[in-house]
Amino acid sequence: MKRTLSSFDRLIGRKISHKIKQTQRLSRKTAAFGFLLAGAALVTLVSLAFAKMADWALEENARLVQQYPWFAWVMLPLGLPLIVWLTRKFAPYTAGSGIPQVLASLSLPFGAQKTRLLQLRQTMLKIPLTFLGMLAGASIGREGPSVQVGAAVMAAWGAWCKKHNLAFKGMQENDLIAAGAAGGLAAAFNAPLAGVVFAIEELGRGVLLRWERQIFIGVLAAGFIQVAIQGNNPYFSGFNGSELSDMLIWVLLSGLVCGVAGGLFARCLYKGTAAFAPEKYRNWIRNHPVLLAGTIGLLLALIGTLYQGQTFGTGYHEASAALRGTYDAPFGVAAAKWGATVLSYWAGIPGGIFTPSLTIGAMIGQHIAQIADVQTGVNVLVLICMTAFLAAATQSPLTASVVVMEMTGGQNLLFWLLIGAIFASQVSRQFSPKPFYHAAGTRYRQRVQEEAATQQADAVDKEK
Repeated sequence: MKRTLSSFDRLIGRKISHKIKQTQRLSRKTAAFGFLLAGAALVTLVSLAFAKMADWALEENARLVQQYPWFAWVMLPLGLPLIVWLTRKFAPYTAGSGIPQVLASLSLPFGAQKTRLLQLRQTMLKIPLTFLGMLAGASIGREGPSVQVGAAVMAAWGAWCKKHNLAFKGMQENDLIAAGAAGGLAAAFNAPLAGVVFAIEELGRGVLLRWERQIFIGVLAAGFIQVAIQGNNPYFSGFNGSELSDMLIWVLLSGLVCGVAGGLFARCLYKGTAAFAPEKYRNWIRNHPVLLAGTIGLLLALIGTLYQGQTFGTGYHEASAALRGTYDAPFGVAAAKWGATVLSYWAGIPGGIFTPSLTIGAMIGQHIAQIADVQTGVNVLVLICMTAFLAAATQSPLTASVVVMEMTGGQNLLFWLLIGAIFASQVSRQFSPKPFYHAAGTRYRQRVQEEAATQQADAVDKEK
């Protein structure tokens, strides 16, 4: 009897022990999930604050330009050099979009240099610097910067949690960077699905990512938190359109035009100012970035004045009006916006190309409709061209299609958006063989590796 009771006691003891261990495992998983959600919430809140600042800067620039016609002629030639100086002095890795920096970080080997391009203090300076560029009137967006900032925030949060043995033991730095970057895009566009597609198509291209479910949960959480705060409202509201007659012909025509324009756009961004300047001026351009920014500021002010301010900022209002069918595009405004965006990037200030690219596409769609004398369904051509130009500029057709679909609520046209985006992307490759973001990311990776090698050599010389 005692032996039976002893066996029974041991059996009960094993079951209790098993339940305790199971509860502890569940508790650890719940805690890890909570910390992941907390990181996603941080990314979302930073993106939301950035969006509010950007919207205010764009509205204020439009008001000041309208009220004081001389404002652009003062702010751009003086403001851009100041931003370039501040960037080079305090945050040298924040110039440009931010997506190339993330791609470079993902491709760098694990070690001390892995997050050099995503240092939290420097990267957070990208927000006020981009804000100043928008206030001045540069043709830049906040979505690319939101990607870099989101990656830096999540990487820093993950490192802190690991340091204090709280969570993310099984997640590598690449996983955290990808989750934060894609979450930043999802929050910036209020488009959770687009963030996931961006992670798969853009961030995962040529980079080893394990695609653990935490990445997707983090991306979706950032988007859903944004939706919970802002509401489930499309970034561009008011679009209402359906298929046109001869839809395939319009899609292929739009894809061809936008593919050529987008391929040249990406090529110009990558090559930089010096590549297109006479040889005798190239050294001056490379050695005087602050003065170059001032010169570009004058050109931006001239273009903006000629087009009544329609080339300043992201161009959100012009694209939104085109999608609603209420925009009357002046002759050549698409080329002007194209040039203003390239010049803004060449200036060397922080700022993205995502939304300006959508605006350029919208303006191209308007021009195609004007030339072809299309009376109905103009906004459908605008939608197709927005997708096609973004796909051509980035050579990421799936991301472009899903982003535009979620931003506009154009789910009924997704098939045609995909066709136009894929065709435009293929045309773009004839002018820019390597995707712009990845080509620029390669430069950043080489820069980090060269700087690390120089520092190592200097350290060896000091020891000698």
